[in-house]
Amino acid sequence: METIVFERAGPVGWLRLNRPEKLNAFTALMWRELGALGEELVADADLRALVVIGQGRAFSSGIDTSSFGAAGIADDDGVLAPRADSRRHDDPVVDAIMGLQESYTWLERAPYATIAAVRGYALGAGLQLALACDIRVVARGTRLGLLEHRYGIIPDLGGTQRLPRLVGRGRAKDLVFTARQIDAEEAGRIGLAEHVVDDEELDGAAEMLAATIAAQPPLAIRGAKHAIDASMSRPIDDGLRIEAEQQAPCLRSDDMKEAIAAFVDRRPPVYRGR
Repeated sequence: METIVFERAGPVGWLRLNRPEKLNAFTALMWRELGALGEELVADADLRALVVIGQGRAFSSGIDTSSFGAAGIADDDGVLAPRADSRRHDDPVVDAIMGLQESYTWLERAPYATIAAVRGYALGAGLQLALACDIRVVARGTRLGLLEHRYGIIPDLGGTQRLPRLVGRGRAKDLVFTARQIDAEEAGRIGLAEHVVDDEELDGAAEMLAATIAAQPPLAIRGAKHAIDASMSRPIDDGLRIEAEQQAPCLRSDDMKEAIAAFVDRRPPVYRGR
């Protein structure tokens, strides 16, 4: 891969955006590589947490404006072309956008926790990538914003759907309509950032959070993630049913037996995800 790097540290994966000289701005190739990696990782049984971070001094400054052409976004490598094997919509432009959305959506669907470690800039497509993750750790000094209105477009990689779920409709409309940037402290106040840390602490804070989550029972993480996500769009009765459905495998699992045995023996549990 040319634009991203993936590496493992035990059960924790690190996905690094790798265009530091361009502040990790997105190109069509970058979306394609991110989507391809997602197809491999989305059901990876060995992963228990994934950190998404940018190489260099920025998470991502958004779309690479050199991708703009007279007719829109240039697409030299064909990533925006409709896929013959997976037609999503009759309108080819809508179909192409939905394909790009999948480059991010797998982070939400993955059965493990996904963590965005954000510094420098998280703008436009970059912020939308962070929004697709379960948790955001943001360094002080970071600038965040959805700037798409400056280019005559809307946030179309999940921004209009995920941002209001975090900060509410009114704040989401304010940020999108004005295309303004906010700092890490404001992101923390409005619920866009779960953790705000000093820049020099970002990597360590993300690593510690990922390690803490990776040490939890995988079946329970998967079930809790699914149930919590369902709470955002389902009536509470449906949510309670989903909660019960996700609990049942945990109650039958070896991991629960291990948790109880470890508690009795006063030792750390060793979970195997079964």
